[in-house]
Amino acid sequence: MLGRHKSTISRELARNDAEYLPSKAQARYERRRKNCRPHKILENPDLFARVKHLFLGLHWSPEQIAARLKLEGYPIQISYKTIYRAIYAGMFDTPEQRRSQGNRGARRYLRHKGKPRHKKGYVSNRGKIPISHELSERPVEANNRERLGDWEADTIVGFNHKSGVLTLVDRRSRLLIAVKLTRLGSKEVKAAMIEALRGQPLHTITPDRGREFQLHGEVAAALGVEFYFPPPHHPWERGTNENTNGLLREYFKKGYDFKNLTDEELQAVVDQINNRPRKCLGYRTPQEVYFSEMLHLV
Repeated sequence: MLGRHKSTISRELARNDAEYLPSKAQARYERRRKNCRPHKILENPDLFARVKHLFLGLHWSPEQIAARLKLEGYPIQISYKTIYRAIYAGMFDTPEQRRSQGNRGARRYLRHKGKPRHKKGYVSNRGKIPISHELSERPVEANNRERLGDWEADTIVGFNHKSGVLTLVDRRSRLLIAVKLTRLGSKEVKAAMIEALRGQPLHTITPDRGREFQLHGEVAAALGVEFYFPPPHHPWERGTNENTNGLLREYFKKGYDFKNLTDEELQAVVDQINNRPRKCLGYRTPQEVYFSEMLHLV
């Protein structure tokens, strides 16, 4: 009558009471079905608490945790891959971290802060800007610091990436020009650079490859100068600028909010740096070298 094999019906009866009630049998089936799945190893409360303490409390890596538990002969063994899966599944996140948009939660305790990693040979196109000239094409006079007007450019980022300073350093004299930026957009950097360098000796500009310099073509057209870009992640190719930024950081620590800084206060710091004797200049100051050579050019 039911269209089922007699063995199926006999097993169904054997699993339940002698007086068979379909509703009770269905409830028992649902409970058994729920419990028959493989249990996650970290559902064990003791193991979960131990792994959580080692990972979040002591900052051990998943591989260190798994290997140490094995070395200690812990009754429950776990692989580091299982711990990684639990971290990325959010098992160690707080309720606030789960509700937060963009918060990577407990993944931030990993060495790479939960950021995605790429395979060997991966080439990223994210954030790239058009390049007019490679640094290898820069004139030899600029490379050898033989003249005024070969500038290195960079930006110093302020609190919460909302404001900053454009820094321009002459390679020959080490003279610093700094301009406060209320925003770090490419349009603001373009306008500040044109205003700062107009009327100055100008042959080349060597910035980094940050997106704030993506409008360098418009600056080149406005000032009649060429831009030369070093390879990605080669800050030593602009060592003069990087060193000068370090001098500015003596006054404005990382996280400083440049919105609270006036142009006069910034210029006072720039004047101090430009009037500091430099060993590479024979203990003359950048101000002395720059303006003495400017007089010869005139």
